[in-house]
Amino acid sequence: MIDVIIAGCGPTGLMLASELRLHGVHAVVLEKEAKPSPVVRSLGLHARSIEVMDQRGLLDRFLALGTKYPVAGFAGIHKPTPERLDTAHGYILGIPQPLTDRLLSEHATEVGVDIRRGCELVGLSQDDDAVTVSIGTERSASGTSIGTERSASGTSIGTDGTQLRARYLVGCDGGRSTVRKLLGVAFPGEPTRRDTLLGEMEVAEDPATVAAVVAEVRKTQLMFGVGPSGDGVYRVVVPAAGLAEDRSVPPTFEEIKRQLRATAGTDFGVHSPRWLSRFSDATRQAERYRTGRVLLAGDAAHVHPPMGGQGLNLGIQDAFNLGWKLAAEINGWAPVGLLDSYHSERHPVAAAVLDNTRAQTVLMSVEPGPAAVRRLVSELMDFEEVNRYLTEKIIAIGIRYDFGDEHPLVGRRLRDVELKRGRLYRLMHGGRGLLLDQTGRLSVAGWADRVDHVVDVSEELDVPAVLLRPDGHVAWVGEDQADLLSQLPRWFGAGAS
Repeated sequence: MIDVIIAGCGPTGLMLASELRLHGVHAVVLEKEAKPSPVVRSLGLHARSIEVMDQRGLLDRFLALGTKYPVAGFAGIHKPTPERLDTAHGYILGIPQPLTDRLLSEHATEVGVDIRRGCELVGLSQDDDAVTVSIGTERSASGTSIGTERSASGTSIGTDGTQLRARYLVGCDGGRSTVRKLLGVAFPGEPTRRDTLLGEMEVAEDPATVAAVVAEVRKTQLMFGVGPSGDGVYRVVVPAAGLAEDRSVPPTFEEIKRQLRATAGTDFGVHSPRWLSRFSDATRQAERYRTGRVLLAGDAAHVHPPMGGQGLNLGIQDAFNLGWKLAAEINGWAPVGLLDSYHSERHPVAAAVLDNTRAQTVLMSVEPGPAAVRRLVSELMDFEEVNRYLTEKIIAIGIRYDFGDEHPLVGRRLRDVELKRGRLYRLMHGGRGLLLDQTGRLSVAGWADRVDHVVDVSEELDVPAVLLRPDGHVAWVGEDQADLLSQLPRWFGAGAS
């Protein structure tokens, strides 16, 4: 039996699968598409996602292919990057989603994730012991099945009518999630009210003329944009004429040109499209993230407008929260309620993101009322504390889970602090818990198979010791061994005798 089947080979699914493999969990990723998508929906990583990559030793790969930019502000209101952001990575890392997908896929393959492309989950059922999924396969133009690989035993996998059985299933299969629909999980919120067309293509018009026209149009259409994305290609974002009957069908190139002329008075001589897509302003969230042995993460659990570029980042952070908890459940040491804490911690985080994208959508309207509010928010953001507060919402470093402890560090993730013998995040690549002990008097005896004990000091940390979960959030602060022993079982289960 497979330990975990993950539906969806996007950033959320790949991150989750890799986290599971760090703990020896057999993870199979099913992806209905035969090839990776070229569509650039996300343009970069925010600070918390950069920290996640750093915590797993992946950041250098991303830095090599990305570009650092200043933190972008709120609702397109640009202010200087706030001082004293609580992170070692106070920037946006510009990197197009296909590169993020590629890097995460390479990492997943390196750690032993079984990725099966051309295999679509079409049905599921669950009992007390496992989940059974039915698989359909994508067929090539020649009619042959794609993704029909052979297992080590020689039996066919991924063929039409195949059923696979796993202890758990996680739906990371996007906003139109098949897993969520088969579960019957409600997805309340606001439906699509406007569509936006998106694509990359070449432009014949002079760059200076393009920039001037775009600047003029954006006085009344803040969701409009035509700008260079590298290699002579431009990224085009333009409002659609109406709502698409089937949003999974990309727009035609003629539709893009027609909307450019309607919005900007010119199509800029666009030609040679690389890819075309569309997105909506639908704002919805799954009522629950867990139903028995099936869980939801990423866009399968929440969708929202792209303001602030938070969607991909939110999904990666879902996976980072869920991975170690699900692995603990499978490996038999999870304390009661640990897996359910995935919903109780991440559902409020996504709800807050939905709210801030709703607010940003209103602030980007050019109607008199919202425009007046936008001017007021812009004035308020001149105050350093307001600017920092809103910035931390977007880059996700202000998140604090409720662990029932009033200490200001508990529940927050700890930034990458400098230690006497190196940096903290270099000690977290294995995905285990970590006790950073500045006293040298504490012990994790009984939990050494799950928690690393590091005796070191940091001038950036003014507490005697901190217990970190595998996701880097502070579970305990103190110096008393008995108090520590009361908290270790809460997060890491019963100790070894």
